Amino acid sequence: MNRMCRMVISLGVLGVLAAPAGAVEVWDQIQAILAGTRDIVVLDGTNPAPLRQPKTAAPQYGDWLVEHMLSDPENLNPYTSSDAGASSVHRFVFESLLYPENEPPYALKGLVAKAYPTISADKLSYTFELRPDVLFADGHPLTAADVLFSMKTIMNPQVLAPHLRNYYEAVKDVRLEGDYRITFLCSEPYFRNDMMLGGFEILPRHFYDPEGLMAPVPLSSLVDGSWEQGPYAEGVKKFGEQFNQNFNRRLLGSGPYLIADPERDVVTQQKVVLSRNDHYWGQGKEGLPASGYVEKIVFKIINNLDAAFIELTNGQLDRHNLQPLEFKEKSWSDDFNQRFLKGIEYSSGYAYIGWNNRHPIFRDQLVRQAMTCLTNREEMIRSLLFGLGETIESPIHKFRPEYNNNLKPYPYDPDQAAKLLAQAGWADSDGDGVLDKNIDGTLTPFSFEILVNSGNQLRKDVALTLQNELKDAGIDCKVRELDWSILLQQVKGQDFAAVVLGWTGSMRFPPDNYQIWHSSQSAGRGSNHIGFANVEVDKILEDYRREFDPKKRIALYQRYQEILHEEQPYTFLWMSRVARAYSRRFQGVNWYPMGADTQEWWVKTADRIYN
Repeated sequence: MNRMCRMVISLGVLGVLAAPAGAVEVWDQIQAILAGTRDIVVLDGTNPAPLRQPKTAAPQYGDWLVEHMLSDPENLNPYTSSDAGASSVHRFVFESLLYPENEPPYALKGLVAKAYPTISADKLSYTFELRPDVLFADGHPLTAADVLFSMKTIMNPQVLAPHLRNYYEAVKDVRLEGDYRITFLCSEPYFRNDMMLGGFEILPRHFYDPEGLMAPVPLSSLVDGSWEQGPYAEGVKKFGEQFNQNFNRRLLGSGPYLIADPERDVVTQQKVVLSRNDHYWGQGKEGLPASGYVEKIVFKIINNLDAAFIELTNGQLDRHNLQPLEFKEKSWSDDFNQRFLKGIEYSSGYAYIGWNNRHPIFRDQLVRQAMTCLTNREEMIRSLLFGLGETIESPIHKFRPEYNNNLKPYPYDPDQAAKLLAQAGWADSDGDGVLDKNIDGTLTPFSFEILVNSGNQLRKDVALTLQNELKDAGIDCKVRELDWSILLQQVKGQDFAAVVLGWTGSMRFPPDNYQIWHSSQSAGRGSNHIGFANVEVDKILEDYRREFDPKKRIALYQRYQEILHEEQPYTFLWMSRVARAYSRRFQGVNWYPMGADTQEWWVKTADRIYN
């Protein structure tokens, strides 16, 4: 990033927001604290605080938890949505057979199921015993038939869920053994089958399929495709169409929260409101995770991060992820410290610039390498994140053993980028200052558009910074902001040249990157939206799933990351360190390695705001 661009960014922000007295000294103190650890840090003012709150009283029910959400969820259908906003809602509404404990080694425990499944020696069958007392929020009992229906829905190719379906490619059939026992039969082993079969959201068949369209359809016919030629074709297609269209706002699960009135509680560009299920089946039962103590969880939709911070300081939000500048310059006043604590943790995912590998310009590997050489990631971390991040070279969480630490980072090097572009055949043949090349018989200028979602200033700053660098290199780049839902449609439809986005993830369990990087996932609006395809990567991703030896899996993923590093289908940016401000009135705030569990939070009667 050149000096001119750095000045524009700095003055554009700091010229409006004056730093409070002593801010430099405070920030130096905070940086010293953060430099000493990669673990989660809780700050009480400028002092480190314990990660766990002492339990001084029994939790009480009452009050609300109001959180910020940047944009409307893509939709609230638990299987067709894939964005983080929808997932934030679903985790309170739907339940699965198993759940992972908050503490290492994150053992899988029974939730809807009584316990961990019985697994055959060949790891091809998984039998779950269900609890007989689980109820959906409308009072209907949850049985093995609902679990079977849910798997049928996932496997129905007419349902827009390729991002989910890929995890169940090994499932060939399901056997019901009474109302509360179910066995999944697999065609081949998958090392994460216990987690995936135990982890999908269970849907009530009476709510999502009131006509019983899927009832007569054998799961095996959905797996082998024979449904298309048989008597089930019409029902499968009709169900898929209805499921895709009719449940974007209506939802029902067995979890501790529900949407009581979709018309009132789901308001576009305003809010999503969850109400505690007073008749939740698991409330107070031994051996189950906390079910939530606040009466309502309100996701307040504010499309501008600066406006969201103002809402936080005005008392209209209880929990909010601070932008780097807000954390550095605006969150240390006495008033702020008296009302909020901060938890600082590394994000579970990563930020990236995605290049559409099918685009005429970016299908060339040399061009993608050059774009990474023109992206000054280290300087962006310094000037945009204020040091709150680390560069990454692959999609694997940097703290996982699978991460390949031997990858040599692409440096910021405009001269090397120019050589790569020249090698790829790009030159300014007409003297207009923009590189061009004959592609498929047409003289094509190096001109493209990079998309960002509106309201996310950091991603916009990344795009603007890159735009400035590219101009100096003879590349015409335009930055376009789109509403989140529109951006998702274009990205999923592969109707873009480049995009600044991020993936969420987890370092809790071994990764499985099949969903994002296998070539099969570039079809049908899958998660491989850049259209990356590599035969060796496909085989590695397939072999990795069948490998139960952790050391051998690591070796496979070391090679896989080497290929991605050479191909540069993304310019991998960073994993950031996020500061989460939250109101002091909440009790039971415990920070685990994966973050805080808000279902444990509660408020004393004297401290309540909403009731």
